[in-house]
Amino acid sequence: MNIAILPIKSSLHDGNVINTETKKLMTDIEALGEFNFHISDISDFYKTDLSLILVQSGGSEGYFLEMEKELKEPYYLLTYGSNNSLAASMEILSYLQDKNKRAEILHGSANYISKRLIELLPKKQNFAKTVNLGVVGKPSDWLIASNVDYAECLNLLNINLIDISIEELISLYKTADISEYEKNTKLDFNQSEVTEAKKLSKALETIGEKYQLEGLTLRCFDLLGKIHTTGCLGLSLLNKNKLIGTCEGDIPAMLSMYLLNKITNQPGFQANPSRIDTEKNEIIFAHCTLPLDMADSYEVLTHYESGIGVALRGKMKETDITIFKISKNLKDYYVAEGKITENLSEKNLCRTQIRIKLDDVMYFLTKPFGNHHIIVYGLHKDKINNYMQQFKK
Repeated sequence: MNIAILPIKSSLHDGNVINTETKKLMTDIEALGEFNFHISDISDFYKTDLSLILVQSGGSEGYFLEMEKELKEPYYLLTYGSNNSLAASMEILSYLQDKNKRAEILHGSANYISKRLIELLPKKQNFAKTVNLGVVGKPSDWLIASNVDYAECLNLLNINLIDISIEELISLYKTADISEYEKNTKLDFNQSEVTEAKKLSKALETIGEKYQLEGLTLRCFDLLGKIHTTGCLGLSLLNKNKLIGTCEGDIPAMLSMYLLNKITNQPGFQANPSRIDTEKNEIIFAHCTLPLDMADSYEVLTHYESGIGVALRGKMKETDITIFKISKNLKDYYVAEGKITENLSEKNLCRTQIRIKLDDVMYFLTKPFGNHHIIVYGLHKDKINNYMQQFKK
Protein backbone atom coordinates (compact mmCIF):
# COMPACT_ATOMS: atom_id res chain seq x y z
CA MET A 1 0.00 0.00 0.00
CA ASN A 2 1.70 3.17 -1.22
CA ILE A 3 1.20 6.28 0.90
CA ALA A 4 2.41 9.73 -0.13
CA ILE A 5 3.72 12.05 2.58
CA LEU A 6 3.71 15.82 2.00
CA PRO A 7 5.75 17.45 4.80
CA ILE A 8 5.22 21.05 5.94
CA LYS A 9 7.17 22.81 8.68
CA SER A 10 8.31 26.20 9.90
CA SER A 11 11.81 27.34 9.05
CA LEU A 12 12.30 28.22 12.73
CA HIS A 13 12.59 24.56 13.71
CA ASP A 14 15.70 22.40 13.45
CA GLY A 15 15.29 20.43 10.24
CA ASN A 16 17.68 17.66 11.30
CA VAL A 17 15.75 16.98 14.51
CA ILE A 18 12.44 17.05 12.70
CA ASN A 19 13.59 14.71 9.94
CA THR A 20 14.91 12.21 12.52
CA GLU A 21 11.57 12.23 14.35
CA THR A 22 9.67 11.92 11.06
CA LYS A 23 11.73 8.91 10.02
CA LYS A 24 11.12 7.19 13.36
CA LEU A 25 7.35 7.80 13.12
CA MET A 26 7.11 6.33 9.63
CA THR A 27 9.41 3.40 10.47
CA ASP A 28 7.30 2.50 13.51
CA ILE A 29 4.10 2.58 11.44
CA GLU A 30 5.60 0.65 8.52
CA ALA A 31 6.60 -2.13 10.92
CA LEU A 32 2.93 -2.74 11.75
CA GLY A 33 1.53 -3.09 8.26
CA GLU A 34 2.23 -3.38 4.55
CA PHE A 35 2.77 0.35 4.13
CA ASN A 36 5.25 1.99 1.78
CA PHE A 37 5.70 5.67 2.68
CA HIS A 38 7.44 8.06 0.35
CA ILE A 39 8.08 11.76 0.68
CA SER A 40 6.23 13.60 -2.06
CA ASP A 41 5.80 17.05 -3.50
CA ILE A 42 2.48 18.40 -4.72
CA SER A 43 3.08 17.21 -8.31
CA ASP A 44 2.71 13.52 -7.43
CA PHE A 45 0.92 13.77 -4.10
CA TYR A 46 -2.35 12.29 -5.37
CA LYS A 47 -0.92 9.46 -7.45
CA THR A 48 -0.80 6.85 -4.68
CA ASP A 49 -3.32 4.88 -2.62
CA LEU A 50 -3.46 7.47 0.16
CA SER A 51 -2.14 11.02 0.67
CA LEU A 52 -1.09 12.39 4.09
CA ILE A 53 -0.01 15.90 5.00
CA LEU A 54 2.78 15.57 7.59
CA VAL A 55 2.62 18.59 9.90
CA GLN A 56 6.15 18.57 11.26
CA SER A 57 6.14 21.63 13.48
CA GLY A 58 4.33 24.58 14.90
CA GLY A 59 4.09 27.53 12.55
CA SER A 60 3.19 25.27 9.62
CA GLU A 61 -0.21 26.88 9.18
CA GLY A 62 1.00 29.55 6.78
CA TYR A 63 2.71 26.98 4.58
CA PHE A 64 -0.53 25.04 4.44
CA LEU A 65 -2.38 28.15 3.24
CA GLU A 66 0.20 28.71 0.51
CA MET A 67 -0.47 25.31 -1.04
CA GLU A 68 -4.16 24.99 -0.15
CA LYS A 69 -5.40 25.68 -3.66
CA GLU A 70 -3.47 22.63 -4.90
CA LEU A 71 -4.84 20.31 -2.22
CA LYS A 72 -8.19 18.53 -2.13
CA GLU A 73 -10.45 16.63 0.22
CA PRO A 74 -10.13 14.65 2.37
CA TYR A 75 -7.26 16.25 4.31
CA TYR A 76 -5.40 13.77 6.54
CA LEU A 77 -2.98 15.52 8.89
CA LEU A 78 -0.28 13.20 10.26
CA THR A 79 1.27 14.48 13.49
CA TYR A 80 3.50 13.43 16.37
CA GLY A 81 4.02 14.56 19.95
CA SER A 82 6.78 17.16 19.69
CA ASN A 83 7.74 20.44 18.00
CA ASN A 84 4.12 21.67 18.36
CA SER A 85 3.13 19.38 15.50
CA LEU A 86 -0.23 18.58 17.07
CA ALA A 87 -1.00 22.19 17.94
CA ALA A 88 -0.45 23.33 14.35
CA SER A 89 -2.56 20.45 13.05
CA MET A 90 -5.44 21.42 15.32
CA GLU A 91 -5.37 24.97 13.96
CA ILE A 92 -5.39 23.67 10.39
CA LEU A 93 -8.18 21.21 11.17
CA SER A 94 -10.33 23.95 12.70
CA TYR A 95 -9.74 26.12 9.64
CA LEU A 96 -10.82 23.32 7.30
CA GLN A 97 -13.87 22.42 9.35
CA ASP A 98 -15.00 26.05 9.28
CA LYS A 99 -15.05 25.63 5.49
CA ASN A 100 -17.01 22.36 5.77
CA LYS A 101 -14.08 20.36 4.43
CA ARG A 102 -13.52 16.71 5.29
CA ALA A 103 -10.39 16.49 7.41
CA GLU A 104 -8.90 14.45 10.23
CA ILE A 105 -5.81 14.43 12.44
CA LEU A 106 -3.89 11.15 12.60
CA HIS A 107 -2.15 11.22 15.96
CA GLY A 108 -1.30 8.78 18.74
CA SER A 109 0.51 5.47 18.94
CA ALA A 110 1.94 3.82 15.85
CA ASN A 111 -0.53 1.00 16.45
CA TYR A 112 -3.53 3.36 16.36
CA ILE A 113 -2.30 5.21 13.26
CA SER A 114 -1.58 1.92 11.48
CA LYS A 115 -5.12 0.65 12.12
CA ARG A 116 -6.61 3.95 11.01
CA LEU A 117 -4.61 3.92 7.77
CA ILE A 118 -5.96 0.47 6.95
CA GLU A 119 -9.50 1.83 7.45
CA LEU A 120 -8.79 4.86 5.25
CA LEU A 121 -7.16 3.07 2.35
CA PRO A 122 -9.66 2.75 -0.53
CA LYS A 123 -11.02 -0.77 -0.84
CA LYS A 124 -10.29 -1.15 -4.53
CA GLN A 125 -10.32 -4.92 -4.29
CA ASN A 126 -14.11 -4.78 -4.42
CA PHE A 127 -13.80 -3.76 -8.06
CA ALA A 128 -11.16 -6.30 -9.03
CA LYS A 129 -13.58 -8.10 -11.33
CA THR A 130 -16.21 -6.76 -13.68
CA VAL A 131 -19.76 -7.18 -12.38
CA ASN A 132 -22.96 -7.20 -14.41
CA LEU A 133 -25.99 -5.10 -13.57
CA GLY A 134 -29.13 -5.35 -15.69
CA VAL A 135 -31.31 -2.57 -17.10
CA VAL A 136 -34.65 -4.25 -17.76
CA GLY A 137 -36.66 -2.10 -20.15
CA LYS A 138 -34.66 1.17 -20.06
CA PRO A 139 -35.22 4.07 -17.62
CA SER A 140 -38.74 5.44 -17.21
CA ASP A 141 -39.56 8.44 -19.39
CA TRP A 142 -39.77 10.85 -16.45
CA LEU A 143 -36.21 10.17 -15.29
CA ILE A 144 -34.89 13.00 -17.44
CA ALA A 145 -31.82 13.68 -15.26
CA SER A 146 -30.69 10.09 -14.69
CA ASN A 147 -28.98 8.94 -17.89
CA VAL A 148 -25.61 7.21 -17.47
CA ASP A 149 -22.73 6.67 -19.90
CA TYR A 150 -22.40 2.87 -20.13
CA ALA A 151 -18.75 2.98 -21.26
CA GLU A 152 -17.79 5.33 -18.44
CA CYS A 153 -19.57 3.09 -15.95
CA LEU A 154 -17.46 0.15 -17.10
CA ASN A 155 -14.26 2.18 -17.21
CA LEU A 156 -14.67 3.90 -13.86
CA LEU A 157 -16.67 1.48 -11.71
CA ASN A 158 -15.88 -1.79 -13.49
CA ILE A 159 -19.64 -2.32 -13.79
CA ASN A 160 -21.05 -3.67 -17.05
CA LEU A 161 -24.60 -2.46 -17.72
CA ILE A 162 -26.63 -4.96 -19.76
CA ASP A 163 -29.83 -3.93 -21.53
CA ILE A 164 -32.59 -6.56 -21.25
CA SER A 165 -35.96 -6.21 -22.91
CA ILE A 166 -39.26 -6.09 -21.04
CA GLU A 167 -40.54 -8.68 -23.52
CA GLU A 168 -37.95 -11.20 -22.34
CA LEU A 169 -39.01 -10.65 -18.73
CA ILE A 170 -42.70 -11.04 -19.61
CA SER A 171 -41.96 -14.29 -21.46
CA LEU A 172 -40.26 -15.70 -18.38
CA TYR A 173 -43.09 -14.42 -16.18
CA LYS A 174 -45.68 -16.32 -18.22
CA THR A 175 -43.87 -19.64 -17.73
CA ALA A 176 -42.63 -19.12 -14.16
CA ASP A 177 -43.07 -22.06 -11.77
CA ILE A 178 -43.78 -20.72 -8.27
CA SER A 179 -44.98 -23.95 -6.66
CA GLU A 180 -42.05 -23.88 -4.22
CA TYR A 181 -41.21 -20.18 -4.45
CA GLU A 182 -41.14 -18.09 -1.25
CA LYS A 183 -43.45 -20.46 0.60
CA ASN A 184 -42.35 -19.08 3.97
CA THR A 185 -43.08 -15.45 3.10
CA LYS A 186 -46.42 -14.57 4.67
CA LEU A 187 -48.56 -12.55 2.26
CA ASP A 188 -52.08 -12.27 3.65
CA PHE A 189 -53.68 -10.67 0.62
CA ASN A 190 -55.68 -11.40 -2.53
CA GLN A 191 -54.08 -14.67 -3.61
CA SER A 192 -54.59 -14.03 -7.31
CA GLU A 193 -52.57 -10.80 -7.01
CA VAL A 194 -49.95 -12.59 -4.88
CA THR A 195 -49.59 -15.33 -7.49
CA GLU A 196 -48.96 -12.85 -10.31
CA ALA A 197 -46.51 -10.84 -8.21
CA LYS A 198 -44.59 -13.99 -7.25
CA LYS A 199 -44.41 -15.08 -10.89
CA LEU A 200 -42.83 -11.76 -11.79
CA SER A 201 -40.45 -12.01 -8.85
CA LYS A 202 -39.37 -15.46 -9.98
CA ALA A 203 -38.89 -14.18 -13.52
CA LEU A 204 -36.61 -11.42 -12.22
CA GLU A 205 -34.48 -13.97 -10.41
CA THR A 206 -34.29 -16.06 -13.59
CA ILE A 207 -33.11 -12.97 -15.51
CA GLY A 208 -30.44 -12.48 -12.84
CA GLU A 209 -29.22 -16.06 -13.22
CA LYS A 210 -29.24 -15.98 -17.02
CA TYR A 211 -27.14 -12.83 -17.32
CA GLN A 212 -25.06 -13.48 -14.18
CA LEU A 213 -26.27 -10.24 -12.64
CA GLU A 214 -25.47 -8.84 -9.20
CA GLY A 215 -28.38 -6.46 -9.53
CA LEU A 216 -30.93 -4.95 -11.86
CA THR A 217 -33.31 -2.06 -12.34
CA LEU A 218 -36.79 -2.52 -13.76
CA ARG A 219 -38.94 -0.22 -15.91
CA CYS A 220 -41.84 -1.36 -13.78
CA PHE A 221 -44.67 0.94 -14.89
CA ASP A 222 -44.69 -0.67 -18.34
CA LEU A 223 -45.92 -3.85 -16.67
CA LEU A 224 -49.19 -2.30 -15.53
CA GLY A 225 -50.84 -2.42 -18.93
CA LYS A 226 -48.99 -5.47 -20.29
CA ILE A 227 -49.49 -8.01 -17.49
CA HIS A 228 -51.58 -6.07 -14.96
CA THR A 229 -49.16 -6.42 -12.04
CA THR A 230 -46.20 -4.51 -10.65
CA GLY A 231 -42.61 -5.22 -9.67
CA CYS A 232 -42.96 -3.96 -6.08
CA LEU A 233 -43.05 -7.34 -4.36
CA GLY A 234 -40.47 -8.78 -6.75
CA LEU A 235 -37.96 -6.04 -5.93
CA SER A 236 -38.65 -6.35 -2.19
CA LEU A 237 -37.88 -10.07 -2.38
CA LEU A 238 -34.98 -9.57 -4.76
CA ASN A 239 -33.19 -7.33 -2.27
CA LYS A 240 -33.92 -9.77 0.55
CA ASN A 241 -32.28 -12.48 -1.53
CA LYS A 242 -29.17 -10.33 -2.10
CA LEU A 243 -29.70 -9.48 -5.77
CA ILE A 244 -29.84 -5.68 -5.87
CA GLY A 245 -33.10 -4.40 -7.37
CA THR A 246 -34.40 -0.89 -8.03
CA CYS A 247 -37.49 0.34 -9.81
CA GLU A 248 -38.41 2.70 -12.66
CA GLY A 249 -35.27 1.75 -14.57
CA ASP A 250 -33.29 4.23 -12.45
CA ILE A 251 -29.65 3.40 -13.22
CA PRO A 252 -27.96 5.85 -10.77
CA ALA A 253 -30.26 4.52 -8.03
CA MET A 254 -29.25 0.95 -8.91
CA LEU A 255 -25.56 1.87 -8.89
CA SER A 256 -26.02 3.68 -5.58
CA MET A 257 -27.71 0.66 -4.04
CA TYR A 258 -25.03 -1.68 -5.36
CA LEU A 259 -22.17 0.47 -4.06
CA LEU A 260 -23.87 0.95 -0.71
CA ASN A 261 -24.37 -2.78 -0.36
CA LYS A 262 -20.69 -3.38 -1.10
CA ILE A 263 -19.64 -0.78 1.45
CA THR A 264 -22.05 -1.66 4.27
CA ASN A 265 -23.12 -5.24 3.43
CA GLN A 266 -26.73 -4.17 4.02
CA PRO A 267 -29.89 -3.93 1.91
CA GLY A 268 -31.01 -0.46 0.86
CA PHE A 269 -34.40 1.21 0.57
CA GLN A 270 -34.95 3.20 -2.65
CA ALA A 271 -37.27 6.10 -1.86
CA ASN A 272 -38.23 9.62 -2.93
CA PRO A 273 -38.35 12.71 -0.75
CA SER A 274 -42.09 13.43 -0.55
CA ARG A 275 -42.22 16.37 1.83
CA ILE A 276 -39.52 18.57 3.36
CA ASP A 277 -39.66 20.76 6.47
CA THR A 278 -36.77 23.21 6.11
CA GLU A 279 -37.25 24.66 9.60
CA LYS A 280 -37.02 21.29 11.33
CA ASN A 281 -34.60 19.72 8.80
CA GLU A 282 -36.96 16.81 8.36
CA ILE A 283 -37.86 14.83 5.24
CA ILE A 284 -40.58 12.30 4.60
CA PHE A 285 -39.35 9.55 2.26
CA ALA A 286 -41.73 7.06 0.68
CA HIS A 287 -41.78 4.19 -1.82
CA CYS A 288 -43.38 0.81 -2.49
CA THR A 289 -40.30 -1.46 -2.68
CA LEU A 290 -38.90 -1.74 0.85
CA PRO A 291 -36.64 -4.83 1.10
CA LEU A 292 -38.46 -7.39 3.20
CA ASP A 293 -35.60 -7.78 5.67
CA MET A 294 -35.53 -4.04 6.45
CA ALA A 295 -39.05 -4.19 7.91
CA ASP A 296 -39.72 -4.90 11.57
CA SER A 297 -43.27 -5.73 10.45
CA TYR A 298 -45.34 -5.16 7.32
CA GLU A 299 -48.80 -5.20 5.86
CA VAL A 300 -49.60 -6.17 2.29
CA LEU A 301 -51.27 -3.59 0.03
CA THR A 302 -51.41 -2.71 -3.65
CA HIS A 303 -49.00 -0.53 -5.57
CA TYR A 304 -49.81 3.09 -4.64
CA GLU A 305 -50.31 4.85 -7.98
CA SER A 306 -52.11 2.05 -9.82
CA GLY A 307 -53.97 0.28 -7.01
CA ILE A 308 -52.99 -3.12 -8.44
CA GLY A 309 -50.29 -5.68 -7.77
CA VAL A 310 -48.68 -6.34 -4.39
CA ALA A 311 -46.60 -3.89 -2.36
CA LEU A 312 -45.50 -3.78 1.26
CA ARG A 313 -46.06 -1.07 3.83
CA GLY A 314 -43.16 -1.82 6.10
CA LYS A 315 -42.55 -0.48 9.57
CA MET A 316 -38.89 0.47 9.77
CA LYS A 317 -36.70 0.75 12.84
CA GLU A 318 -36.61 4.23 14.36
CA THR A 319 -32.86 4.40 14.41
CA ASP A 320 -29.77 5.96 12.81
CA ILE A 321 -29.57 5.80 9.02
CA THR A 322 -27.37 6.88 6.13
CA ILE A 323 -28.67 8.32 2.82
CA PHE A 324 -26.59 7.93 -0.34
CA LYS A 325 -26.87 8.75 -4.05
CA ILE A 326 -24.26 8.77 -6.79
CA SER A 327 -24.69 11.31 -9.57
CA LYS A 328 -25.09 10.40 -13.22
CA ASN A 329 -21.48 11.47 -13.87
CA LEU A 330 -20.45 8.61 -11.53
CA LYS A 331 -17.94 10.77 -9.63
CA ASP A 332 -19.98 13.14 -7.50
CA TYR A 333 -22.27 11.84 -4.79
CA TYR A 334 -24.39 12.80 -1.80
CA VAL A 335 -24.12 11.18 1.60
CA ALA A 336 -25.69 12.20 4.90
CA GLU A 337 -26.40 10.63 8.26
CA GLY A 338 -29.70 11.05 10.05
CA LYS A 339 -32.34 9.24 12.05
CA ILE A 340 -35.74 7.74 11.34
CA THR A 341 -38.07 9.41 13.85
CA GLU A 342 -41.46 8.13 12.72
CA ASN A 343 -43.27 5.67 10.46
CA LEU A 344 -46.33 7.10 8.71
CA SER A 345 -49.34 5.67 6.87
CA GLU A 346 -50.74 8.55 4.84
CA LYS A 347 -53.14 7.74 2.00
CA ASN A 348 -51.55 10.07 -0.56
CA LEU A 349 -47.99 8.66 -0.50
CA CYS A 350 -46.25 5.46 -1.58
CA ARG A 351 -46.68 2.55 0.81
CA THR A 352 -43.63 2.60 3.11
CA GLN A 353 -43.29 6.08 4.60
CA ILE A 354 -40.68 7.35 7.07
CA ARG A 355 -39.81 10.70 8.58
CA ILE A 356 -36.07 11.36 8.76
CA LYS A 357 -34.23 14.02 10.75
CA LEU A 358 -31.06 15.41 9.13
CA ASP A 359 -28.58 18.15 10.01
CA ASP A 360 -29.41 19.98 6.78
CA VAL A 361 -31.98 19.35 4.05
CA MET A 362 -31.07 22.07 1.56
CA TYR A 363 -29.22 19.71 -0.79
CA PHE A 364 -32.60 18.28 -1.78
CA LEU A 365 -33.92 21.74 -2.70
CA THR A 366 -30.80 23.17 -4.33
CA LYS A 367 -28.64 20.47 -5.99
CA PRO A 368 -30.14 16.96 -5.75
CA PHE A 369 -28.94 14.06 -7.88
CA GLY A 370 -32.39 13.10 -9.12
CA ASN A 371 -35.35 12.06 -6.99
CA HIS A 372 -34.56 8.54 -5.79
CA HIS A 373 -32.10 8.10 -2.92
CA ILE A 374 -30.95 4.98 -1.07
CA ILE A 375 -31.34 4.58 2.70
CA VAL A 376 -29.56 2.03 4.89
CA TYR A 377 -29.54 1.43 8.61
CA GLY A 378 -26.52 2.67 10.58
CA LEU A 379 -23.99 5.52 10.38
CA HIS A 380 -21.66 4.93 7.45
CA LYS A 381 -20.68 8.39 6.16
CA ASP A 382 -16.96 8.13 6.88
CA LYS A 383 -16.73 4.67 5.37
CA ILE A 384 -18.59 5.82 2.24
CA ASN A 385 -16.45 8.94 1.83
CA ASN A 386 -13.30 6.87 2.07
CA TYR A 387 -14.58 4.28 -0.39
CA MET A 388 -15.72 6.82 -2.97
CA GLN A 389 -12.47 8.80 -3.04
CA GLN A 390 -10.91 6.34 -5.49
CA PHE A 391 -13.30 7.57 -8.20
CA LYS A 392 -12.51 11.27 -7.74
CA LYS A 393 -8.79 11.06 -8.43
